[in-house]
Amino acid sequence: MRKHLPYVAAVALTIHGLIHFLGIGVYFELIEMADLPYKTTLLGGAIDVGAAGIRVFAVLTAVAGVGFVASAVALVIGWRYWREMLLAVTVFSLVLTTLDWTFASAGALANLAILAGLFVIPRL
Repeated sequence: MRKHLPYVAAVALTIHGLIHFLGIGVYFELIEMADLPYKTTLLGGAIDVGAAGIRVFAVLTAVAGVGFVASAVALVIGWRYWREMLLAVTVFSLVLTTLDWTFASAGALANLAILAGLFVIPRL
């Protein structure tokens, strides 16, 4: 089982990363989702960043998504710094999901689980 753990983790990280791309679709008004409606506010409506600001936010969210997929690849190929890469992208994603807590609370919890895994699970 232990030898399969990196692959299971990589699949989970890839899925988490791909979910980040939903922001591009919604905040660029390419798709509509009931669970992630278009808006121009962050922090539960406290800050209105406007249409351009929410698109910047969506791009940053997509950057985090790319980071998660890249971390998954780095883990599988055994790149020496995959943990540092994953730590950085997870903290970045946690900041973004906190800004959009109303709709991204599950993502924030996933980020916390990843952080816990990085610090609790022995080195792979």
